[in-house]
Amino acid sequence: MDQSVLVVGAGIGGLTTASLLAKHGMDVTLLEASSELGGCAGKYQRNEYLFPVGATLGMGLEENGIVERVFRYLEKPFPLEPLETVMEMVHPEATFKFFKDREKHVSQMVRRFTEYERQIRAFYSEIFSVAANIRTLMGPLPVLPPSTPKEWSFLMASLHPSHVKLLPFFNQTLEQRLKRHGLDQLQLFRQMIDALLIDSLQTGSKDASYLLASLALDIYHEGAYYIPGGLYQLAEIMGKSLAENGGTLKKRRTVVKLQQQDRKWTATDQRGNQYQADHVVLNVPIHQLPKLLAPSQLNKLKKPLREGLATPTWTTLSLYIAVDSSKLKAPLPLFRQIASKSGEGLAEGDYFFMSSSRPNDLLRAPAGIQTVTISTHTRFENWDAKDKYEASREAVSGRILRAIEKLIPGFQEAILYLETGAPKAWEHYTGRPNGYVGGFPQTVNAALFNAISHRSGLPGLYVCGDHIFPGAGTIGVATSGIHVARTISGKRLIY
Repeated sequence: MDQSVLVVGAGIGGLTTASLLAKHGMDVTLLEASSELGGCAGKYQRNEYLFPVGATLGMGLEENGIVERVFRYLEKPFPLEPLETVMEMVHPEATFKFFKDREKHVSQMVRRFTEYERQIRAFYSEIFSVAANIRTLMGPLPVLPPSTPKEWSFLMASLHPSHVKLLPFFNQTLEQRLKRHGLDQLQLFRQMIDALLIDSLQTGSKDASYLLASLALDIYHEGAYYIPGGLYQLAEIMGKSLAENGGTLKKRRTVVKLQQQDRKWTATDQRGNQYQADHVVLNVPIHQLPKLLAPSQLNKLKKPLREGLATPTWTTLSLYIAVDSSKLKAPLPLFRQIASKSGEGLAEGDYFFMSSSRPNDLLRAPAGIQTVTISTHTRFENWDAKDKYEASREAVSGRILRAIEKLIPGFQEAILYLETGAPKAWEHYTGRPNGYVGGFPQTVNAALFNAISHRSGLPGLYVCGDHIFPGAGTIGVATSGIHVARTISGKRLIY
């Protein structure tokens, strides 16, 4: 218990590690570069409007969900009612609703594609069965890829005979299973699935790991939640728990250098302050590591982590809007995925996710006003020069606003405030080089045993967050934080 821990970055992954270890009784210091907690799940204020930085759909909060188990261990219950209708999925040819109830959800698909009833029911039956099997591993939560005898032993102890059924799917893509069920040419159905996957796995059915895709398509049925105010509430509670258990939290501290000597790590912030610890946890985009570590240290990082340092990911354009909902025919729905054209256009404003506050959520805006956070995937090469930057901002945001106006006549006239968050803004406010967000696409070649471990390869240095197994999203980054906390403490902590 006399081991000290320094956590760099107060996103959900870093906060999970820090709060768990402080609750366990360890000496924990958490440094955060900004004035807000939560990273991509944080918030910012503009006059009387509060905007969640990123998506506001709460996940993993159901009984025995990953996040619920963390809060249970912290003795910070966070009861919420699950959404029965999780979101609307708007496509040019049809609008679907994602229902929490599995049978209701499948029946909707069957009604829309009556001639494919047998194939659709067989496909979803397989998806739900495979996902249920995988979720039995989310109880013990073994590390992937395992890299020590203890991790291998825990993985083997977590396996049951039923997991043998997963082996035939291990190296398959979702596209292969769609073909197997005769659904790969059903383009509208496939586009609907791709729209779900691009948000959770950062890729579509063509390349997505089938095992992770089955979990991603099923997990909303376990429970999805509207959190009053936004996901930042989770971050604030973990930050308070850290302080209550003797931990130290310092905001506006940007770490600029990491050095190790005699098995002790020293971090230096932008003010020249130094912090020593036995263990350092980096909850920062891995693309920052070349600025923090010496070349000799970079060469000792594990190969998947080294390769990831030079691998680009998606970036994003976000729109933050306040709307007078009294000027609309009806209040905006809480969550919508909108595809403005058919085909594979899942980026650059042709597809986007739109989350809105409840009209009575006074944490977000005055009564009668809804704040809206919109995000679309985009590639950094469209923003890497000044002339491209402004042209892309205008083109992509215009595409989004026109698509919403077509769906909700009068939307643009109801706008009270609008601000864009382009890639450089994400880089400035969240410290993400080039505005990279969401982690790596969860393809067969990058997922599961091919993922990046939380063990960096340097003794006493760990990584967590959306680039680390199991990937992006609240559940994914919390899981990586749990793995780090377990490794440092030597205890299981959550059950």
